[in-house]
Amino acid sequence: MKKSTVKAFCLIAGLAMAMSPGLAQAAGKTDGQRAATQTASEPAQPVAQDAAVAGDDGEVSINSATAEQLAAALNGVGLKKAQSIVSYREQYGPFTQIEQLQEVPGIGAALLQRNLARLKL
Repeated sequence: MKKSTVKAFCLIAGLAMAMSPGLAQAAGKTDGQRAATQTASEPAQPVAQDAAVAGDDGEVSINSATAEQLAAALNGVGLKKAQSIVSYREQYGPFTQIEQLQEVPGIGAALLQRNLARLKL
């Protein structure tokens, strides 16, 4: 194949990608990044707050919040640790003291101290 043919093909492909915003955004991204791009372009849906997450004070109830709510509200807690909190609560019943969070695997004193202002029973 001639170099001029390859150059022409590359030019046409580049122009096609430039004219298609969805393809240009997704080019060179992993599947996870593509999913994030697709969901980021969708309109945001209002999130209903319930008793688990308070409005202005930012406190989250460790006895009623979902794993997603815990992960969103707590510093240094991802979905995996948040799910551990929910699983612990389901297995042993509701927390009676906030300090009981340290009994959950992966939740130490430093993490608890960092989030005390964000927690409620």
